[in-house]
Amino acid sequence: MTSPTIDILVPVWNNPFETRACLAAILMHSPGARLIVVDNGSSRETELMLEEFSEPLGDQGLFIKSEKNIGLVAAINFGLARSDNDYTVIVRPHVTVQAGWLEALRGAAETAGAGIVSPLFRGAEAPRLPQMARGCTIMESSTVAFDTLLLRTEMRMVAGTFDEHLDGNEWCLKEYVRRVAGQGYRTCITGNLCLSCATGQQFGSVQRRNEMVQQSRSAYISRWGTARHYCVYFGKEADAGSFGDTVTAILDGARQGHRFTLLLHRRQYSVFREMGWNGMHTGIDLQRISIPFSSRDLQRKIAALQSASPDLVAVRGSSGIIFPGIDAAISQEELHRSILAHTTSVAGHLEEIAP
Repeated sequence: MTSPTIDILVPVWNNPFETRACLAAILMHSPGARLIVVDNGSSRETELMLEEFSEPLGDQGLFIKSEKNIGLVAAINFGLARSDNDYTVIVRPHVTVQAGWLEALRGAAETAGAGIVSPLFRGAEAPRLPQMARGCTIMESSTVAFDTLLLRTEMRMVAGTFDEHLDGNEWCLKEYVRRVAGQGYRTCITGNLCLSCATGQQFGSVQRRNEMVQQSRSAYISRWGTARHYCVYFGKEADAGSFGDTVTAILDGARQGHRFTLLLHRRQYSVFREMGWNGMHTGIDLQRISIPFSSRDLQRKIAALQSASPDLVAVRGSSGIIFPGIDAAISQEELHRSILAHTTSVAGHLEEIAP
């Protein structure tokens, strides 16, 4: 069986010494991959360094130049347009790759059948990705970063590339993750790889970047709606083995960008772990209610969640139960309907349009 082919895309804007170190590490630790370097309007010094570096690569290298800085997202799309291998891995110049890094990303993509895979990062200014459940090496997530990101080419052919009108990180990536999810492609984080990450370069003034973030946030909400934080309580006597449909809906909701906190009694918590439901998605958090003084602990957890998330939506996870302290809690049926209206399930989309 032929191994999947990989392009490594590096968008560059100045900083020639850091960039050279990044490219050298990529060549050392990425046998068989093709390097695509996008010069995003760099200085003449950087341009000369890139030309010198790219020349001996032959067919294993591709050098593309933009005469001016067109922005990070546009530069990435510029390079993606020239990438035709099975996978493309974006690496920004402030990231240092290491031995086995490509195998870890590709292995995670193949294992999870994911369209997008991100490693973890270390460093004072490294992006902070959601914490993975203990014992999990691969988890779905709605939060990733451009610093290093694997993309499946088949997915790009279906869903397209990044929206260049959005900011160069958070909201652009949220929108893309949400868009590809609607096409059935999943986004994952792998704990099998942690890359060293320095401070990335920023283009434009702080004021302009802040304005772009606010505009991007508004555009995302207009397109996909507001992400909500749901707190689900099933009741002490509910059988966790009967939660399958609700858990499926919650996973669908997490893929839409919503957060879920599930308050579980001891036996329910054990069943969730046995079923692997604790490691499905970083947007789903399980909180175990203590056995002694369970009512007091439950009320304390609810109060802490409300304090952290004033717009918290309480959900009665089982029929007939009362959500402690919140009269306006919605039912599980209402939660299901809300999630199904924006489902990321391909099967769900087909059911909606079926005659």
